[in-house]
Amino acid sequence: MLEASLSRNFSHSTFVFRGFPELQKQRRLLALPFSASYLSALLGNSLLVYVIRSVESLHSPMYLLICTLCVVDVLVVTTIVPNMLLGLLFDRDEISLAGCLTQMFFTHFLSSLESTLLLAMALDRYVAICQPLRYAKIIDSSMFAKLLLFALVRSGSIMATLVGLAGSLRFCGSNTIQHCYCDHMALVSLACDSTERNSAIGLAVIVCFVGVDIPLIFFSYMKILSVVSRAAVASEDRWKAFHTCGTHLIVMMCFYLVGSVTFLSHNLNIPIATDINTFLGLMYILFPATVNPIIYGVRTKEIRNGFLRIFKLKTVTVKVSPAGKEQR
Repeated sequence: MLEASLSRNFSHSTFVFRGFPELQKQRRLLALPFSASYLSALLGNSLLVYVIRSVESLHSPMYLLICTLCVVDVLVVTTIVPNMLLGLLFDRDEISLAGCLTQMFFTHFLSSLESTLLLAMALDRYVAICQPLRYAKIIDSSMFAKLLLFALVRSGSIMATLVGLAGSLRFCGSNTIQHCYCDHMALVSLACDSTERNSAIGLAVIVCFVGVDIPLIFFSYMKILSVVSRAAVASEDRWKAFHTCGTHLIVMMCFYLVGSVTFLSHNLNIPIATDINTFLGLMYILFPATVNPIIYGVRTKEIRNGFLRIFKLKTVTVKVSPAGKEQR
């Protein structure tokens, strides 16, 4: 009786990550691909930010949105990957409750912010192609600031509620989080209290971001493709537009699909192996951050030309001395 009473009043203040229980013997090898993905995301996104900041012709709303997306990608992978690598390489798997809640907030806040930015980019392209004469009037610096403020307020308020409810729970059973980072439902599933409100807010997040953002993004791209298909343009340009929009949609759908599966697997009690669920949770963070610089950078002609311009300028600066004579 006394033990039961003590158990109800006790709450863990530290937790242990166990993300890949079936691969514990190979955990140090797992650090290699995740380190490579992390470095690739850092390098690609940082380079893209540098190019957009350095080339004045890229200081338009669309490229500023891409730049902001790159910054968000760098921040979100840095929120989870370094700590995860310490666990895989040096068995530093413990985290305090406060540290867990902080990591949870920034992980989900930045991921939801990315969703809003993808929506803003789709709407920007919609206005540029479907309402070209009104683009300069609709999409200006003021609108960009309003979009950014909306994204921050929407993501911040919802994720603060999500984390606040998780922080109010007691954890008197297991303190082992079956994940590599502090995912919301992975922590909530350890609670001794009722988690109905937590499950409800988790579903509300899915509805708010996936249920709202995906239809609007899909509608924007469908309208863009409809306008392009009817426009009097060369078949090569039309194919390029279809290919670009299709690629963007595939990457976005992967982002939303994987994110939805990781959220709903706990909420709806979908039986997914811990290793697979952990992998999906990591891909939800790492995949967009790794491929976005390619999708929105390398494949975008203006950004590619800006990079070549900077590269050529630096090459000329190195080869030519201050006096204007070529270095031998």
